[in-house]
Amino acid sequence: MKSLVVERPGQLTVLERATPEPGPGEVRVRVERAGICGSDVHILHGSNPFAQYPRIIGHEFFGRIDAVGTGVTATLGTRVVVDPVIACGHCYPCSVGRPNVCTELQVLGVHRDGGFAEYCCVPAANALPVPDGVSDEQAPLVEPFSVAANITDLTRVLAQDVALVYGAGPIGLTVVQVLKGVYGVKDLTVCDRIDERLDAARANGADRVVNTARAPLPAALAAAGLRPTLIIDAACHPAILSEAIEIASPAARIGIMGFSANPSTVVQQRITSKELSIHASRLNSRKFEKVLSWFATGRLKPERLITHRYGFQDFATAFDVFEHRPTECCKVQLSF
Repeated sequence: MKSLVVERPGQLTVLERATPEPGPGEVRVRVERAGICGSDVHILHGSNPFAQYPRIIGHEFFGRIDAVGTGVTATLGTRVVVDPVIACGHCYPCSVGRPNVCTELQVLGVHRDGGFAEYCCVPAANALPVPDGVSDEQAPLVEPFSVAANITDLTRVLAQDVALVYGAGPIGLTVVQVLKGVYGVKDLTVCDRIDERLDAARANGADRVVNTARAPLPAALAAAGLRPTLIIDAACHPAILSEAIEIASPAARIGIMGFSANPSTVVQQRITSKELSIHASRLNSRKFEKVLSWFATGRLKPERLITHRYGFQDFATAFDVFEHRPTECCKVQLSF
């Protein structure tokens, strides 16, 4: 089979590899579509602390079951989307419903080979059937929207929230759609430094946008008479947390999604005096079925995020567009 492999940091190549056979409890997926994520770029550049090389990357993918291992009764040809989170099932996080931070966590495309290949073998439980109402093009977007589902579950979104989202990149836009399309938050502000991304935020549901390259966010919020009750950081700069603590309403919730290794400086008094809740979120904790239901019922419009489509042979162009053309690019899909 043809596979897209990061052989070592900086080297991404199409290689011919043996087609894998599913082991006990596994299914083999004939991959049809997959989306590029920022973490794939980080693995390519050697800046993902969890990646091991060589690695078939890709964790946002969709296809059809074409073989099953022993103990599996799945129907061949079933359309499936794959949850990349593989957990042990018996450690403390798993026992309390948090498999996304399992002590033995493996993520497809990071710790083990992923979906940028013609075939991928995965645990049967990780291959979720795709409802008829969800298109092949929409299906790979279940994974990024599951990230939004995770942070919005943790922060317990309310319809009356005055919400603020930092960052209008792909993950920020999934959060925007979920906040408006699922929870119907009454007021949603999005900030970024790129006008085209802010235009996309408006198109996906934002009530107002702030370009922080031109206007300080605290001043813009004060001028509008807003104190956010819910803040989601999808931009992931270490300076954001301290600012979010300052501008948050008392009793607000703050959700952080980044992996910056740089320290953030915060004042404990400001957190405690407002009794703020701060939630960190990684990947997703069994949110695929929820997101599939959102897609199937039309509550979200995931296809709005797709800006570019390529055959996997054009991977070099696809990655270049994703990484270097932020004014025009959101989600890039590869077909296999």
